[in-house]
Amino acid sequence: MKTIPTLLFATMLRLHTHAGDLKLGVIGLDTSHCTAFTELINDASHKDHVPGAKVIAAFRGGSPDIPSSIGRVEEYTAVLRDKYGVKIHDSIEEVCREVDAVMIESVDGRPHLAQARIVIAAGKPLYIDKPLGGTLKDALEIIGLAEKAGVPLFTSSSLRFAKATQAVSGGSIGKVLSAVTTSPAHLEATHPDLYWYGVHGCESLFTVMGTGCESVERRTTADGKIEVVGQWKGGRQGVFRESNTYGGTAVGEKGEAPIGAFDGYAPLVVEIVKFFQIKKSPVDIAETKELFAFMEAADESKRQGGKSVLLKEVLAKALAK
Repeated sequence: MKTIPTLLFATMLRLHTHAGDLKLGVIGLDTSHCTAFTELINDASHKDHVPGAKVIAAFRGGSPDIPSSIGRVEEYTAVLRDKYGVKIHDSIEEVCREVDAVMIESVDGRPHLAQARIVIAAGKPLYIDKPLGGTLKDALEIIGLAEKAGVPLFTSSSLRFAKATQAVSGGSIGKVLSAVTTSPAHLEATHPDLYWYGVHGCESLFTVMGTGCESVERRTTADGKIEVVGQWKGGRQGVFRESNTYGGTAVGEKGEAPIGAFDGYAPLVVEIVKFFQIKKSPVDIAETKELFAFMEAADESKRQGGKSVLLKEVLAKALAK
């Protein structure tokens, strides 16, 4: 009887798929999220392993005009293929035929609409990593397509599910009256300013403030950083401020608490797998729409020299295009 080399045997055990596991596909292998998420899902020996699913198929993707995208595709493709046994397909359609649900991980938000069209047409539950779309119009169209087709859709930054932020969202300090969040906000010329990276801190802000933002003013701090001040119904105020760190503070009826930390990817991946299992997003789609309108309104305020911009106006403009 032939013996299986120890390393190969360990790999086979790690990649073993249980009968009840959902089969997942990944679209876009140009971000570290695709390898990080796959590791948490496929590697049963990982300390933060998320059971219930396995990534089995993927499509490379990649955007030639963004070096940080196209320059990573081969590296991440090799990891998924060689380390986790993921089959690499030549089209999104092929991936959809092999799986129960799909994660669009393309770091570039611009192709998300075209990619989502194919997944939605195939009727597969869909998670889309940040940003939902490359523009507010694209984001709204993706939401509309999913709603019309009855396809479950979920999108979120990992920052939303950090423990401290979730505690405040769950009422630990009562109704939140004001909040300030911080995160890096690296820019990418092909996207609205906050869509590329500032979305993380903005997601933390909306997690604790919820919906109801009416207007936005874009400012610049004394040290040249982005600051966006949102006015919510009832006199509440939420602020996103560019920083080198993830953090922030919320003030509620019962006191104040820290928010906005990054607790790793595991809390988000837990929610992704649960979403695929129950087919219900943990984030209300109305909040997602408002989040992206908030970030678009920040750009519009910048174009208008820092004037206050109504969210309903940027939403109307995006829908009219």
